[in-house]
Amino acid sequence: MKTIYHKADSRGKANHGWLNSYHSFSFANYYDPERMGFGALRVLNDDQVAPGMGFGTHPHSNMEIISIPLEGELEHQDNIGNKAVIKSGDVQVMSAGTGVFHSEYNRLKDQEVKFLQIWVIPNKENVTPRYDQITLDSSDTKNQLQQILSPDPNDEGVWIHQNAWFHLGVIEAGANVNYQLKQKESNGVYLFVLEGEVAVDQKTLGKRDALGIWDTTDFSISSNANSRVLLMEVPMK
Repeated sequence: MKTIYHKADSRGKANHGWLNSYHSFSFANYYDPERMGFGALRVLNDDQVAPGMGFGTHPHSNMEIISIPLEGELEHQDNIGNKAVIKSGDVQVMSAGTGVFHSEYNRLKDQEVKFLQIWVIPNKENVTPRYDQITLDSSDTKNQLQQILSPDPNDEGVWIHQNAWFHLGVIEAGANVNYQLKQKESNGVYLFVLEGEVAVDQKTLGKRDALGIWDTTDFSISSNANSRVLLMEVPMK
């Protein structure tokens, strides 16, 4: 197994007043030639948007864009007829394809919205733009890895144009979970700790730390505290 460790405080940071953002990979004014992505995972932004503020209408093309709210409510509107609000427990996906314009705003006037903005490079370009969102079933997810994204429209979670699988895990202190890669020979996993503290391959990870893992068929995650993790399996080439 090969790994790469990214501490939370090694991320790029941008503070625009209304937006406080941490960039796991090069983005906008943050550039690091050693942090251009992890395989097909190109962007992982940890965003905090002030009450009532947001991103005005802007374009995207040929990118799979996933938003995972952590706190608050995020309002989305686009030029292909979608207007929706997503909040913690939801997952949103947009295939930009041939081109789409959208805006994202904090719908609340009295609290921040915190969400992850994730870009995955697609395996098919110039597709018809599409939008989808789901609310996750969180009835029994403790000490399990819940699939929230895949390449298959008929599988659990949302889907994208890429051989990628995302899982969320809520792991209690002292518990262990095992992850089996879906495409063992070509994929890797970028593990991002949302809360708590976990250990993988004798490496301890705290809140917002990350570990890239590849050249393996599976790995175990042990939790040192009540923790929440996001696993993003993507092609490495």
